[in-house]
Amino acid sequence: MKLRSFRSFFFLLEIYLSTTLGWVHSESSKSIPSDMGELQKKEFRSLEVARRKVYFVHDGLHVSCENKHCGRGSRCIVNEETQMPECQCLEACKSTYMPICGSDGKFYENHCELHRSSCLQKKKIYIVHSKDCFFKGDTCTMADYNHLKHILLDLQVQRETQHSMLDLDSSSQKHFQHFLVESLFKYLDYNSNGLLSNSELTQLMKEQSLENDFLGCSLEDLLRFDDYNNDGYLSLQEFYTTFQVVDLSLPEEQKIIVTTVTVGLSTVLTCGIQGDLRLPIIWERNGVILNFLDLEDINDFGEDDSLYITKVTTLHMGNYTCHAYGYEELYQTHILQVNVANILWREEGLSVGNVFYVFSNDGITIIQPADCEIRRHIKPSEKILASYEEICPQMEGETTISCQWASAVNVRNRYVYVAQPVQSRILIIDVQTQKVQQAIGVDSLPAKLLYDKSHDQVWVLSWGDMQKSQLSLQVIPEASEGESQQHIIRVPFEGVDDFFIPPTNLIINHIRFGFLLNKSNLTVHKIDLETMMLVKTISFHNYSCIPHAMAYTHLGGYFFVQCKKNQTTPASSQVVIDSVTDTVIGTNGDIKGVPHMSPDGHFLVSTDEDNGRLHVQAITTQGEIQLLYDLQTDMHLCDLVFQPSFTESNQYYIYATSLFQTDLLFMELSTGRVDKLKNLKEPILAQDWPWDRNTRIVKDSGLFGQYLITSAKESLFLINGLQKTLRCEVSGIKRGNTVVWIGEV
Repeated sequence: MKLRSFRSFFFLLEIYLSTTLGWVHSESSKSIPSDMGELQKKEFRSLEVARRKVYFVHDGLHVSCENKHCGRGSRCIVNEETQMPECQCLEACKSTYMPICGSDGKFYENHCELHRSSCLQKKKIYIVHSKDCFFKGDTCTMADYNHLKHILLDLQVQRETQHSMLDLDSSSQKHFQHFLVESLFKYLDYNSNGLLSNSELTQLMKEQSLENDFLGCSLEDLLRFDDYNNDGYLSLQEFYTTFQVVDLSLPEEQKIIVTTVTVGLSTVLTCGIQGDLRLPIIWERNGVILNFLDLEDINDFGEDDSLYITKVTTLHMGNYTCHAYGYEELYQTHILQVNVANILWREEGLSVGNVFYVFSNDGITIIQPADCEIRRHIKPSEKILASYEEICPQMEGETTISCQWASAVNVRNRYVYVAQPVQSRILIIDVQTQKVQQAIGVDSLPAKLLYDKSHDQVWVLSWGDMQKSQLSLQVIPEASEGESQQHIIRVPFEGVDDFFIPPTNLIINHIRFGFLLNKSNLTVHKIDLETMMLVKTISFHNYSCIPHAMAYTHLGGYFFVQCKKNQTTPASSQVVIDSVTDTVIGTNGDIKGVPHMSPDGHFLVSTDEDNGRLHVQAITTQGEIQLLYDLQTDMHLCDLVFQPSFTESNQYYIYATSLFQTDLLFMELSTGRVDKLKNLKEPILAQDWPWDRNTRIVKDSGLFGQYLITSAKESLFLINGLQKTLRCEVSGIKRGNTVVWIGEV
């Protein structure tokens, strides 16, 4: 195969470092990466067009490939027999010429050809940085080509000066080389049009009688090897690239960077060297190059050649330097400091269950509470598998990447769905691989998620804007199936402020109905969760009750509805609905506050955040509602969870947080005995958490788990519920107010 052109070794190395990460095209891929060349952009667009095609079947209906993701080197088609979309290897690739070497030792004209071959052979072929396959069967070897360029520069030196380049210091030598290459280009450019043609290079060969000086190469090989836009000419910039002439800079204040990280977390060191040509970045530690070592914890250099260290330990402490390939004299030093905490990494195989997923400013932290271990830290810069977008894209005007989360749910211990309100999307995390699988676009500002286990669907409440003027409700069906392209159902009701779907438990495993709340109306709408159709509208006009929150118990079949404060009802009283007749049967005595139901339906705990009062009621198997006691606390109560008692059957402890205090309250329901875990640091400020009233959450570890987790402004606290003690603190977790528990899979 005749070689028409290819990029230099250093440019190939750049491609290798970036493309081995790969691009994955999906419906979420809305934009073209900014660092693509024009030919790559064209290929990218053509792939997008092909992927979005819709194929029609004989009855006039159509089957779309929108929901079918195919890997690189293949495309989606509709099978004529089954009329279903399926993946098929590409029949041919466009004649784009960006030569690369494959891991199979073969030469490929472009990325598409490599991926197509990989598809046809049903084996993984990846791009390698070796250039050997380019010169197979060619008389001009890599060494010969380098020899040609050295001779050209030496000849130009003789024309320009009597001084040898070797007599110059390193810095002066780089400037002289820049001048030398530019003057050589002008010398070769006979017609002074700023482009070198094949005839001009041939003319020099004849004039200088150089045919025998370059061994198996010729000046024409400059066009063959380094005309990487394939236009038949060499521009000055291409000529600079051929001879690796680059202007690099590093601000004085960035020559030494200090990074501090806690044991068990991950960190990214980014090289600050900049230049007019993007060269591969070389990382060293104690004089040893790290880029090509097979290291367990340093294994991903990213698209921008950053050094990514996972599972940081004290062994990683020390200095790391970076420089552009071939420019060792300009380097940046990174001093890595490691804080030792009481959180350690497991050295044996990792389990994917019995962990908390914590979503904070710095991405996603997966914590195993039994041993206070961080199992994985997913950085904001990591990529979504399906779209290759960043998990937390940098917002306009921000200098650093900061994640913003609102709500998250566990979907059958298979996936975690989490809302990113600013991006107006839901991320889906695969629990087995612990990677962000895909993103689903939803209405603006998704603030609340809830998983309906009975129908395997995730409900999404979006605000539209921060004033909640465009509220909408959407449903993602078949949430646990992990489809590459999820479809979304819009719930056909307007003015929905909130919704309530009773949770399943050990006794109740199927829920048929849910409720839609409009916090400006004296009604709730009961809907069928399967059909999304209205069943009945329940009015609270006789009680002047605007619904604010709900709870449900199967004992007696009661719904408890907290009424919103207004001019008519200054206190947030509760009314009770009979679940069979959908009738409002009266008020819940003088009980006020947010209702919380125990998992077995036996205990109703109502928390009044204004006066700190806590009411505890028991519901008997006969449906009788009995007041056990009420408790006056000095806390503005916020979030609350139940934990089964480890000493008494059918009994619970409750754990409650405060909006302002640093204490965590816990109470034994059977006795009413109250205690506190004190000084758990300041909670998140209300202005930093606009998505609900719980600025300090507390989450349990499942129906029978002994661990709990609560958030602070810049920390997390793990609690051992069995011992009623603080297990450990995880520092450096800012705004970690979105937490999901994943049980053993």
